[in-house]
Amino acid sequence: MPELPEVAAIADYVDGRAAGLPIRRVDVASLAVLKTADPPYSALAGRIVESVSRIGKYLIIRTMPGPDTANSPDPVIVMVIHLSRAGWLRWSDGLSQTPPRPGGKGPIALRVHCGLPGEGFDVTEAGTQKRLAVWIVREVGEVDRIATLGPDVLAVGRDEFGAILSGTTGRIKNVLTDQRVLAGVGNAYSDEILHTAKLSPFASAKSLSPEQIDALYNGVHSVLTDAIGRLEGQTVARLKSEKRTGLRVHARTGLPCPVCGETIREVAFADRSFQYCPTCQTGGKVLADRRMSRLLK
Repeated sequence: MPELPEVAAIADYVDGRAAGLPIRRVDVASLAVLKTADPPYSALAGRIVESVSRIGKYLIIRTMPGPDTANSPDPVIVMVIHLSRAGWLRWSDGLSQTPPRPGGKGPIALRVHCGLPGEGFDVTEAGTQKRLAVWIVREVGEVDRIATLGPDVLAVGRDEFGAILSGTTGRIKNVLTDQRVLAGVGNAYSDEILHTAKLSPFASAKSLSPEQIDALYNGVHSVLTDAIGRLEGQTVARLKSEKRTGLRVHARTGLPCPVCGETIREVAFADRSFQYCPTCQTGGKVLADRRMSRLLK
């Protein structure tokens, strides 16, 4: 799943190529990804890409009227994209001018032609769980999911971070990945942050000591800023592999911990899993690998 560092890198990459370019047309191969109908996606044709940025794990593509849409009643139309678990964005200088077939079996959900013929990007989704979502709105706040986001995890100060944790009763792993509490962190980077902070994924957020909160806060910033730095300037096509090279525990089940050499363990659920190091994070205890996991006695 693309998280804050990847979404920030995608936004920066596309902004550097699309900002200032006209949108010639938008092709939709999967109407199911569109979560809004007014304004229609066709209203983007003829508009200019003003900027590409992010809010949490959402891509925000702002557009303004172009010469052919100068009389548009909408000074701003925004495309909001949530890539979810298996979505991605692919920039190309050689996009096919033939629209993707609606309802086809390929991964393309939406194609945006901008700039010269052939320039633009595809929004894709692999797998069978279709969770990719696209909104076309006049104001970002019209997207309910964004309206309910918590503060950006990198914009929160230490005191506010501590106050947020003290006001929750959940496991710290769940708190870090709950976008309504803190926006930006998903499954992979929460594993990395907890490993860096030497905290069990099942520790209670409300019960953390000031020293543990300090370690967690520092872990959030060190892990995410390091990832952002590594991904900066990379092409979108290289982001996934570059992300994997920087992971120390996530998706490394059975491999040695790079800090202590202990075997990385996993807790698996029906549709996801997370990894941790017993020595670094749980005092050597192994977490039960079942949905209602708890420390083995």
